[in-house]
Amino acid sequence: MPPISHDKLNLLRQKLSGLKRVLVAFSGGVDSSFLLKVAVDTLGASNVLACIGISGSLSGHQLAQAREIARLVGCRLEEIPVDEMHNDAYRANKTDRCFHCKSRLYKLFTEKARQERFEYVLCGANFDDKDDYRPGHHAAEVFGVLSPMMDAEITKTEIREYSRALGLPTADLPASPCLASRVAYGMEITPEKLAQVEKAEELLRKLGFVEFRVRHHGVIARIEVRPADFAKITSESVRRQIVEELKTIGFGYVALDLQGFRSGSMNEGLSTEQKMH
Repeated sequence: MPPISHDKLNLLRQKLSGLKRVLVAFSGGVDSSFLLKVAVDTLGASNVLACIGISGSLSGHQLAQAREIARLVGCRLEEIPVDEMHNDAYRANKTDRCFHCKSRLYKLFTEKARQERFEYVLCGANFDDKDDYRPGHHAAEVFGVLSPMMDAEITKTEIREYSRALGLPTADLPASPCLASRVAYGMEITPEKLAQVEKAEELLRKLGFVEFRVRHHGVIARIEVRPADFAKITSESVRRQIVEELKTIGFGYVALDLQGFRSGSMNEGLSTEQKMH
């Protein structure tokens, strides 16, 4: 593989340098961790604030990861409670759920930025996100949240390569969207469903799986793992443990998706019309 060009990274730094003081919408994932690192390196830690929303849709694993990354980067992390469960439109879990979630999050973050005199709020959207169904981007536009990595046309692959060059431990982490994204559209989001997903995925993590999802379809848990992991997950001891523990936490049936892991599988059945709303 040829060495990665630093042109886009330099463009990102150039864009950030003109922003002076920024609040970064932070999750501890690959994208926002890279953005936070570059922002701190470019503007100085005192001019950058990381904010993470605390709610039932954020797993304990993800929060611990975010705290560690912020510590490593040397940036102050504010943990802001987000009460999205009070929003009927969010709980209804229609195809625009992410818009309602991000709208609440960005409203709180812009208020925090105003209180502490940070001039801009940034999110970690990358150039590849233009090609996916992501209603959260509309929320960013509504609240004036900037997407500097998208503007610099930095792709997910480039973020991982740059992260590796910068020594970030997130370089090879799998994507980690919120727990609500695991619940089938049209099923109400509840704290109980989110807790079921978190417990189920924590079990898979403890069993050594790295890239996976547990999709919540009511009484059915649909598990996605990489095809290379099919032999492991269907081995008698692992299969039995997963079935027993997932039934214990409330699932009636446990299914393995033979297509394997892929991000955004809940969006696969959406029509063009549904994506417009």
